[in-house]
Amino acid sequence: MTRLEIRNVHLAFSDPDQTRSLYHVICEGDIVQDAILSSGITEHPAVDSEDLDVVDGDGGLLLPSLCHSHIHLDKCYILGKGMPLKNGDFQEALEVTSRVKRNFVEKDLHERGTRLIRESVENGVTSMRAHVEVDRIVGQTCVEVGMQLRKEWEGLCDVQIALFMQEPIFDEDSERTTVGENAAQFLDAIENKAGYTAIGSAPYVECGLVQAQWNIQFILELSCSLHVHADFHLDYNLSPSENALIYYLIDEMNEFDWVKRNPGKIVTVGHATRLTLLGDGELHDLKARIKHLPIHFVGLPQSDLYMMGRGDPSVPRGTLRIPQLIRDFGFNAAMAVNNVENAFTPQGAPDPLSLCPLGVAVYQAATDEYLRALVESVTINSKRAIGELKETSSLIPTLGSKADFVVLHKNDNIRSAALIPCWDRTTIKSGKVVAKRTGNTWIRIE
Repeated sequence: MTRLEIRNVHLAFSDPDQTRSLYHVICEGDIVQDAILSSGITEHPAVDSEDLDVVDGDGGLLLPSLCHSHIHLDKCYILGKGMPLKNGDFQEALEVTSRVKRNFVEKDLHERGTRLIRESVENGVTSMRAHVEVDRIVGQTCVEVGMQLRKEWEGLCDVQIALFMQEPIFDEDSERTTVGENAAQFLDAIENKAGYTAIGSAPYVECGLVQAQWNIQFILELSCSLHVHADFHLDYNLSPSENALIYYLIDEMNEFDWVKRNPGKIVTVGHATRLTLLGDGELHDLKARIKHLPIHFVGLPQSDLYMMGRGDPSVPRGTLRIPQLIRDFGFNAAMAVNNVENAFTPQGAPDPLSLCPLGVAVYQAATDEYLRALVESVTINSKRAIGELKETSSLIPTLGSKADFVVLHKNDNIRSAALIPCWDRTTIKSGKVVAKRTGNTWIRIE
């Protein structure tokens, strides 16, 4: 069994005295065996031992590895493949993306997906919920490539495949019992493809409220029958006049008896920007309604800030207040990148940690508690949101925990990592180093 020693790292303790100390974290196979003070070690095994790998943290910070709790594997890096954006709004993004999807082929999908996963791993990501689309436009091509990539990256990054319906499930004139051509493709993929762990949809693309509710019922019912996670793009608006479908989702989960019928499976809700219109009392009420239901919210600030509030002179932030939802209201909440270089999100890299300094400004969150919540939201909370970690997981490595880490070599505490994430990183998956990134710099002084 391979042994990994991660030497001379700071750990993300809340206690400042503990944070200042350096530690050695010892991993046996794919689990953590011990974490001990570096000052207490008087002798090291030989580094050239065949069964020993060593990572020198250089006084950096050791965190649980990063996680994409919501990312689109098939729609990345396509901004230059479509017509130039004219106004950049959501409807245009749907139309531009739909036209680009008509030209999706396996080779291009594989190249772009490979780039996304590779750059993610270099950033410190070891797991992701990857949405791949199924509809009358792309058929099952995206699913097939997604499954291939999942296998190719096994051992380096856990790629959870979520079969995703971006297009309407129901035709405009259909009955509840009659699904459209998009759903027919979806059901065929479910029946004939193996390896997916979640199914999801975007109820807001349906032609009306009733069809959006049918959409939710359709996905919940399928999830229970298949015993997989459900993942919704939900309540993506800032309109006080529109019903917040989260309440309908809660009622339906109770009606379906989700906890008993689909034990251990999570319902993940992405975007949910409509909830930013709720006051504190309404948020407390929403949390009380959720009760024991395994609902996890995923804020997508890069996309939400770009899309929401257009035409509103006040320019609202329009994205879930993640650190406040976690610390002040007790919600299960995470942050994710969502898209990379497409019409929905033109900007940003596949680096979940880059969302933290953005979040400091957007959420006005620079206290120690909020900074910690931001880091948790792209590490352990994101893993919880896709069913990878239990609620008891921590930022601190403990005996028996998974040996999935990122070493931030130029950050030495949570505050530094959240405010100015460093470039130099080492990614560790299952007790093995899978990526190392360093930057070379120089300056001319005359």
